[in-house]
Amino acid sequence: MRKKADIGLIGLAVMGENIVLNMESKGFTVAVFNRTVEKVDRFLSGRGKGKNFIGAHSLEELVNSLKRPRKIMLLVKAGKPVDDFIEKLIPLLDKGDIIIDGGNSHFPDTIRRTQYVESKGLLYIGTGVSGGEEGALAGPSLMPGGSREAWPYVKDIFQKISAKVEDGTPCADWVGDNGAGHFVKMVHNGIEYGDMELIAEAYFIMKKLLGMTPDEMHKVFADWNKGELDSYLIEITADILAFKDEDGEPLVEKILDAAGQKGTGKWTGIAALDEGVPLTLIVESVFARALSAQKEERVTASKEIHGPQPAFSGDREAFIEDIRKALYASKIISYAQGYTLMRDAAKTYNWDLDFGRIALLWRGGCIIRSAFLEKINEAYAKNPALPNLILDPYFRSIVEGAQESWRKVISIALNNGIPVPSMAAALTYFDGYRTDRLPANLLQAQRDYFGAHTYERIDRPRGEFFHTNWTGHGGDTASSTYNA
Repeated sequence: MRKKADIGLIGLAVMGENIVLNMESKGFTVAVFNRTVEKVDRFLSGRGKGKNFIGAHSLEELVNSLKRPRKIMLLVKAGKPVDDFIEKLIPLLDKGDIIIDGGNSHFPDTIRRTQYVESKGLLYIGTGVSGGEEGALAGPSLMPGGSREAWPYVKDIFQKISAKVEDGTPCADWVGDNGAGHFVKMVHNGIEYGDMELIAEAYFIMKKLLGMTPDEMHKVFADWNKGELDSYLIEITADILAFKDEDGEPLVEKILDAAGQKGTGKWTGIAALDEGVPLTLIVESVFARALSAQKEERVTASKEIHGPQPAFSGDREAFIEDIRKALYASKIISYAQGYTLMRDAAKTYNWDLDFGRIALLWRGGCIIRSAFLEKINEAYAKNPALPNLILDPYFRSIVEGAQESWRKVISIALNNGIPVPSMAAALTYFDGYRTDRLPANLLQAQRDYFGAHTYERIDRPRGEFFHTNWTGHGGDTASSTYNA
């Protein structure tokens, strides 16, 4: 009798190939299928040759090759291809079988798909997979959500293929119901956007204002990676700055300054707007990529619009330390905003998110892995109801202690015409959050003046709304009160 596979995978692109090689290396037999079936044969005669793989040339063949309950993972393009494969798989599967979407799907789609697949008697998992191609092969961070009953059947596979931290803890654990896993992965990517933009801004200040070479900046980032900023993105930035092209010149300076994006940062911003959460730093990082993509317009504008010429006088080494502090404080704000979004979304969608455990999932394998994630876990262990990360004593002491450097770096950058949108947004958020009375009283007066939208008063209980006839010409009818 032919041996049955532990799990099946659809989609043999680079991520798919790497993740099944990871699974096989951990002792699992994997059945593989690809819509272009020639890829199956190429894989089995190439990277998969002589290993515990079962090739399938049809979905029926794939399904029949699996142990029960069948577990089939999709690593295909997000959107319609996922729905198409779900429709094709449902008639072939039996009650209790599990469909897993490991792509970068938008969380509302995962909520919808979980409900739909469960209505057919099957189970569904939407899992975030972070770490890129290397992570898929060596050990990614996995953030599964969906049908909770499915987790015991895939837990062993997920935790064995995931990244491990020093104590052996796997970076894979159940996140929550329906779309929770893909939501957490989306927020991870939003924080990633913020981290990358902040690093790019620090690089740009050193380049434009201090006139530093890539080799000099390589040494700075390599040194930073030994301290508080220890992280994957700081590590690879140091590597990138040291990398030379074939002619011996720094490759980074030959790369076109027009950034791409695949949508998860934008989704994070939209989710924040839906929840009414001020995700200012992360949204600015998305807009910074959008502005970079307007390369031709910027080139034209640079010839017609003039600003200050960067010039620095002072202690360069001391200012580099100021940049480090500003970068670290801003990075904390990025995480604080991301966690606030997860907190509010958990209430909206009735997810029981364990915020400390989510930080632990990100300690290894993923793009935003960094040393201070353990500190986030400790913060939520002390206070699971922590409303904002910067209220935790550890993080509060860092951002308060960094203020002088933080403000200095941003003001000097702005005075020299160097754009620092995310770093400035981080500081502005910090100042707004710590201000007990903002100018929104004037905004409310304006709204009531032109639209009779009403306002609350500081000398009356919350929940009582008032309208003023500001001109004496209007009536006393007020608009209904609501938040859109």
